[in-house]
Amino acid sequence: MTPSLDTSHSAANGRPAAGRGRRPHLIYLAIGFPPAAKSCAYRMRETANQFRRIGWDVTVVTITAASWERDSGLDYSLLDQVDPEIKVVELPLAREDLETDIRQFSEERALRPAKWLTNLRKREKRIFPEPVFGSWRGALERAVLDVHRQHPADLLLASCVPYVNLAAAWKLWELHGVPYAVDFRDGWSIDVVNGGQAFTPDSEAGLWERRILDHCQSLWVVNDPIADHYRARYPHVADRVHVVRNGYDRDSVPAIRPREPDPEAGLTFGYLGTVNYTTHQLGVVLDAWREARKQEPLLRNARFEIRGHIGAGANREANGLTELIREAAADGVSFGGPVRKAEVAETYGGWDALVLILIGGRYVTSGKVYEYMATGLPIVSVHEVDHDASRVLDGHPLWTGACGLDELRLVESFRAAARMVVEATEEQRDGVRHHADPFTREILMRNAVAQLAAHALAEPHDLPVNGAVVQPSAASSTMEQDERSGGVRA
Repeated sequence: MTPSLDTSHSAANGRPAAGRGRRPHLIYLAIGFPPAAKSCAYRMRETANQFRRIGWDVTVVTITAASWERDSGLDYSLLDQVDPEIKVVELPLAREDLETDIRQFSEERALRPAKWLTNLRKREKRIFPEPVFGSWRGALERAVLDVHRQHPADLLLASCVPYVNLAAAWKLWELHGVPYAVDFRDGWSIDVVNGGQAFTPDSEAGLWERRILDHCQSLWVVNDPIADHYRARYPHVADRVHVVRNGYDRDSVPAIRPREPDPEAGLTFGYLGTVNYTTHQLGVVLDAWREARKQEPLLRNARFEIRGHIGAGANREANGLTELIREAAADGVSFGGPVRKAEVAETYGGWDALVLILIGGRYVTSGKVYEYMATGLPIVSVHEVDHDASRVLDGHPLWTGACGLDELRLVESFRAAARMVVEATEEQRDGVRHHADPFTREILMRNAVAQLAAHALAEPHDLPVNGAVVQPSAASSTMEQDERSGGVRA
């Protein structure tokens, strides 16, 4: 249980909590909160816990566990470290396209599935300019209004994706003047995988993003290139853009020395993370692995274990990626399925070296890079050279470097990592771990939350926008009108 605190003050800054004689209250829109088996769950859990640590009441708004069971799966061990005083509101929302019970299919979906999916995406985007999740807008808006009515909020924090969370943040601000902040993580108007902008400023999504950022208290993103994008796109809010990196959890890395390498018995390389890369990328990795085993004596009996989630819904572990892994079994490659959060450290402890396979380029970091670094194990990188993970790993003495998908250089990377396994000193491993210390999720989120909480409780709540103080509107259109118009009014 969280210790009892003086309810008339904020532990973040010592100021009275707006004279209300109660603890400040956060509404946290966190679709992906535990027990969802999503990488974002770790960041969400730590964010909510840090608000509790400084004395805030926290209400998390997410979707039911049954919806995640249909999507990416569940990991109930993630709940072990959720502060028990955090209130969680689960909405009965689910992705309609992931339904596998044919008894629930409409005639159109059963007979013309492609047309049905096209029409579904159009309906979703008419409500809010985001495919897949746009239709959740009404339920999310009603949920935050209900929570606020029962327990008045001092701040709303919206974690994206989905971006439809922004509509709920706007609704609460517009009707009740509750300030809000946004955790974009990877950003909306930027195509983090391919680079460039995802949509233009004058598009419907662009108008939504501009409106939301004009009035937000703070914008969090996970790395500097994404922050630079938003500061350049919206110069008037540049001072509200903050880099809040993902980091890693201390309990996810082994607390003991790495196991003694035994090339005769076989070194073990491992990948842990969401398997969301292309079959081409995985194919290059497996071809390089196969060739490295032929060339390098230290790898002759080596194994390559892949762990994590592959696919979602009906495609989970039933796609081209799993086929490639299965075909490489003769080369010591295997797939062991997802790893429960409680078993992550043990999994790393059974490996000799790590393979970091990432999509995207300079706008992508990945939370796993920090975790990999903290293990003290050699790392083979399989991602673009100009990738934010390269900046994080720069100077790492047990990193083979980034070479994109150059198969010959990947072969050499696997061979170099094998030599590092048997030659690395304990001093080198300790140096790597110390380098990772500042990236613990607890430290990163503690600082970010303290700053945001102090700002949210400062008076006045309203921020100057383009030289003028913006006040919430006294009246609002009905939800039905908002849904027809997409929620963006001139």
